[in-house]
Amino acid sequence: MALPPQLKPIQHHLRTAQEHDKRDPVVAYYCRLHAMQTGMKLDGKTPECRKFLVKLMDQLEMMKKELSDNESISQEIVGNAHIENYALKVFLYADSEDRSGNFHKNLIKSFYTSSLLFDVLSVFGELSEENIQHRKYAKWKAAYIHNCLKNGETPQPGPIGMEGEAYDDEFGAEGGGPSQAPQNLQSQPSFHGHPSNQPPVSNFSNIQIPPGSHAPANTPAEVPHSEAADPIKPVPVPRTMPVVDPSLLNSTQQGDMRFTPEDFTRAQKYCKYAGSALQYEDVGTAIQNLQKALKLLTTGKE
Repeated sequence: MALPPQLKPIQHHLRTAQEHDKRDPVVAYYCRLHAMQTGMKLDGKTPECRKFLVKLMDQLEMMKKELSDNESISQEIVGNAHIENYALKVFLYADSEDRSGNFHKNLIKSFYTSSLLFDVLSVFGELSEENIQHRKYAKWKAAYIHNCLKNGETPQPGPIGMEGEAYDDEFGAEGGGPSQAPQNLQSQPSFHGHPSNQPPVSNFSNIQIPPGSHAPANTPAEVPHSEAADPIKPVPVPRTMPVVDPSLLNSTQQGDMRFTPEDFTRAQKYCKYAGSALQYEDVGTAIQNLQKALKLLTTGKE
């Protein structure tokens, strides 16, 4: 069924879902869920849009039943960790390639796809300030590199004209992100403060994303048919392993501590993030989040 013109803003999220149906059904599910929720806000009343969205709802219900045994679908907090980990993995791959000066179509794809995945995180609630900045930077970078290559120019790696503007926190300050960014990823642009640092919307609103641009990062832009059914694992980004806090190795609860329901929820969140990180063989992130959970349960502090 053709996408009604009124729902054009969700076309890339739907294409991302289609690209991930076999590679990562959880990503495909949440991309469609985001598209459906956004579509309802755009136009859920006209007959053609309503018909399209009802069909999308049916598809989501079918996927939910097929994936009912998957904790990333049955438990929202695990799903949140899964999508955030994946979005950050794609983003870090793109940023590493960009800073290494490896400019290619797959790099545009990776930046743009990561921005779409940060969009998808909104199904779990408001985006963190960090992820808002990741999304803004990824969209801007995708448009910038696309325009440079289109005009036969060589893009400049990393942030441009943003000296002195950097995130205060390292990547991975929140659970779910990589435990520590590679050295060349320690500073990222912040678009706060100066109007000229705001990436103009016109730079990327009309960008034409090349075919295959919604495949997972560092896979070929077009997957050969003979290989399409094979699972494709992203190439891991090198990371420095976190130092284990010795004081936590033989931890016991300090005194007669009383925990609030929010404390238990936060501890559970860190454990879920750790479990999701291990799905990607990201030991560093798993250790970091388990340490956070252990510290919270033994000291009552984060």
